[in-house]
Amino acid sequence: MKVLHPHGVVSKEDLAEMLAMAMEGRRRVKEQLKKMGSYEYYHTSFSYADNESGEERFVGVPEQGGKDLIAADPLPPGTVYTASVSGDGSVGLYRIEVSTSTGGGKVKLAGGVKGAMKESVNRAFSFLQANKTAYGIAKEVDTSDFHVEAIDLLGNNVEAEIGVAFFVACYSILRKAASIPALLVLGDMSIQGNIKPLRSLVEPLQVAMDNGAKKALIPIENKRHFFDVNATVLETVDPVFYGDLRSAAFKSLGLT
Repeated sequence: MKVLHPHGVVSKEDLAEMLAMAMEGRRRVKEQLKKMGSYEYYHTSFSYADNESGEERFVGVPEQGGKDLIAADPLPPGTVYTASVSGDGSVGLYRIEVSTSTGGGKVKLAGGVKGAMKESVNRAFSFLQANKTAYGIAKEVDTSDFHVEAIDLLGNNVEAEIGVAFFVACYSILRKAASIPALLVLGDMSIQGNIKPLRSLVEPLQVAMDNGAKKALIPIENKRHFFDVNATVLETVDPVFYGDLRSAAFKSLGLT
């Protein structure tokens, strides 16, 4: 403004053009922070009001609204999407890939599986081994080694507990059945198979919607958190509730 209009005299049209340009640059910064899982940046608005007409005008950018990281196409067996929210509200979005080879029932962790994620995978695998007969997969578990990789889709290194998603991925690869397309699997589990709900649904479901999810598998204990979720998210991402691991596995594969 000072360079182009040093005397402070500017037409309404020129002022609107410069304001929109400034807001566009600021919005680009926000969109990148948003894609990194920083939920606090979802609560910002980029608009201005015309004082004469009262009209509110919004400023957008082509890259806003996510990157469709959750594919709408069917995934191969053993692959699922999951998300986790940290204590500060940051969201991690991951694609879990499990493959098998001839072996003796061991789990082998590849890149990206560490810290809290590693602990949750080990808990889930211990439960899988202890309950393989009940799930009708004893032979497959005893004669296979499981190779696990977690792809950090947002690249923000958020600590994630993904026990249920890993369990579903294992069941998927052993049954040679793919999960429902564009499904996000939420929740963690104890070594005894008890479901551990998320701290909050607001952040992971918002990130899920922005990146292409159409359904979310959600622990039944998180149902009370639905009052806090944005209505637009609920219209876009269909909730599928589960109360135990058998239900989670079957519903993820579309078997019930």
